[in-house]
Amino acid sequence: MIHLLCVIASILTIALSEANAQEAPPYKNPILSVDRRVADLLGRMTLEEKVAQMTCVWDEKGSFPNADGSFNSDRAREAMPHGIGQIARPSDIKGEGDVGFEPARGPRETADFVNQIQRHLIEETRLGIPAMFHEEGLHGYKARGATHFPQAIALASTWDPDLVERVNRVIGREIAVRGVRQALSPVVDVARDPRWGRIEETFGEDPYLVSMMGMAAVRGLQGDRRQNDPQPLAEGRVFATLKHMTGHGEPENGTNIGPANISERVLREAFFPPFRRAVQQADVMAVMASYNEIDGVPSHANRWLLGDILRDEWGFRGYVVGDYSAVKELETRHAVAESQAAAARLAVEAGVDIELPKPEAFPTLVDSVREGLLEEELIDRSVARLLRAKFLAGLFDDPYADPDAAERVTCNAEARELAREAADKAIVLLKNDGLLPLDPNKSQRIAVIGPNAAETLLGGYSDEPPYAVSLLEGIRQRLRGPIDAGEVSVEHAEGCRITEGRALYTHEVTPSDPAENAKRIEAAVEVARRADIVILAVGGNEHTSREGYSEKHLGDRSDLRMFGQQEALCEAVLALGKPTVITLIHGRPLAIGAIAEKTAAVLDCWYLGQETGNAIAGALFGDTNPGGKLPVSVARSVGQLPIFYNHKPTARRQYLFSSTDPLYPFGWGLSYTTFEISAPRLSSPEIGADGSITVTTEVTNKGDRPGDEVVQLYLRDEQSSVTRPVKELKRFRRVTLPPGETAEVSFTLGPDDLAFYDRDMQWTVEPGQFTLMLGANSSEVQSVGFRVTP
Repeated sequence: MIHLLCVIASILTIALSEANAQEAPPYKNPILSVDRRVADLLGRMTLEEKVAQMTCVWDEKGSFPNADGSFNSDRAREAMPHGIGQIARPSDIKGEGDVGFEPARGPRETADFVNQIQRHLIEETRLGIPAMFHEEGLHGYKARGATHFPQAIALASTWDPDLVERVNRVIGREIAVRGVRQALSPVVDVARDPRWGRIEETFGEDPYLVSMMGMAAVRGLQGDRRQNDPQPLAEGRVFATLKHMTGHGEPENGTNIGPANISERVLREAFFPPFRRAVQQADVMAVMASYNEIDGVPSHANRWLLGDILRDEWGFRGYVVGDYSAVKELETRHAVAESQAAAARLAVEAGVDIELPKPEAFPTLVDSVREGLLEEELIDRSVARLLRAKFLAGLFDDPYADPDAAERVTCNAEARELAREAADKAIVLLKNDGLLPLDPNKSQRIAVIGPNAAETLLGGYSDEPPYAVSLLEGIRQRLRGPIDAGEVSVEHAEGCRITEGRALYTHEVTPSDPAENAKRIEAAVEVARRADIVILAVGGNEHTSREGYSEKHLGDRSDLRMFGQQEALCEAVLALGKPTVITLIHGRPLAIGAIAEKTAAVLDCWYLGQETGNAIAGALFGDTNPGGKLPVSVARSVGQLPIFYNHKPTARRQYLFSSTDPLYPFGWGLSYTTFEISAPRLSSPEIGADGSITVTTEVTNKGDRPGDEVVQLYLRDEQSSVTRPVKELKRFRRVTLPPGETAEVSFTLGPDDLAFYDRDMQWTVEPGQFTLMLGANSSEVQSVGFRVTP
């Protein structure tokens, strides 16, 4: 009897729930399809409410809290009278001030603030449309207390897409738990100019490597959902945003937002692939247009780029966001619009769906429609895309965050362990004359010298993690306690300073005083003189390579050498003849040829995140074996640029008196063990144009240490109707092997790997001779040929 009553009660509950759902407007009914909910809501909206969904609030959110932390609905109503599409960066207090970003909120405070805004929008606006919040997540959630992983270019140096996916899964989880559903990440710009201060934000110079890392990042953030998937985002996931479409990574004269003087063929072959793959294979939800122009047309006004290519050719179903204030710049910088209203119309017509980060040009869209200057259908097109994303994000059904979970999840033990693993795998051994790994039993005095020794540099788009370990701290922790032959002393000297202060978002950069640095160098030499081993921590910092986002906040450089008196420091220490290791901590590839030639060992560490010191110490003392590979070619001087490896056959003829070869080639990286890669074997010497071919090799660890090797496969089309690169990366795999072990590695290439754009710009496979090149870097390879028949 009791069981029967329970069943009846359950039936009544379900029936009552369905009845209530039927009484609510269709857009509030979670049973209905997303498309039907979008259509119903769009049909109820006024023009003002629609345009509000195409705008974002950033600075003004700082006025929403009262002094006691309570929410001021009157101020929110004034800032968002018709609702709002997005709120930018709820983790910061109040957008951007005169000297950078305001202080940040912690996990609980951010979640509480998100909930306050959502409650206001849902309960105090006519239609109750929640906001989409976005945050930055380039190499960790850019928020107070979040886990900070290695910078993007360091993650690319792992050549490990699975690792990148796991890292981004943690990033997405830490963002999502605070109530945010969109990350402005990853950057999939192909970077071909190391003068550009944003090269550190990229996955390097190769379209295939960038594609694989980009898709891994998207899947880590979003999960494996498809564009047509009617289910909302899974718990702990956020929508990814591809940045920046496109040509951003090879700006004229290397300065940020410079024109991209790039042909359609090069766009399609070098710059488009990471975006296309992320759209078609990883189903990314959002794309950010780039600041630059292509062939005279700024990306935010480029209908061919955002319409013909992105949507019509690739089938993108998500939404396009404007980069910060880029719509406004169609008038103020590019001068292709006579007013902000005209700029807004150009952007909407091109396919930009929402203006970030604050209402500047898009509020004029209401008048443009009413004056007959813009079809309301274009507004409806954008708003439908934005609403669809909000429904798929689950915002209409579950908009609130759990502050307790936000504190519990952020930088937990799993995240900290992953940060260390990523840092270990990102380190690249550029040179080793047998000095590394260090044996602490043979060295009683170690000198740790340099401007980057005692500070933990995180790179751009960082905040403050719960902890950060410097190189000096990492070495001291590693050597703490007695060693077999007694304790090792670690002595430190600053050596020189690069700049005075390095706060991330201050505008002015002040070089350190050369006279003061001369004194510091003299003191460092005395410290080095007493040492058995010297570790030099040099490179750059967040002031010498960064995003130059305005005329008063510059970040690009015309010189690739180490800034300031760092070379003088290195020369003075190396002149002592002591065994010396150089650890590069930096954001851009550096021309260190003269210094590298004189030192015994060089570790390229980029920015390794909060575990910097522990990871470098582990590599120095052999606890880990460096297995990273360069995702860029390293130039000998700025005069060699461009230096990317996949150049055309007529490029790189030698200079008078100097070489066109890079200092270190793309894919370069040594190990403490020795690997042997066997000659490649093909499944067939000949295939049809629609066929596939498999290449197989064996990788053997011939040394006495476990280690990682990255097997890299390159392709060359030997003769074609248009010129082709001398080699192109097509596959890679990072392999971990104990001493004496062998692993078989196979790669299969199909028509898409052999195809290119012919003279008629048709994607095709041309019959003829091809060469496959296989090796541990792009320079040292073994080749095998095969033929493609009609």
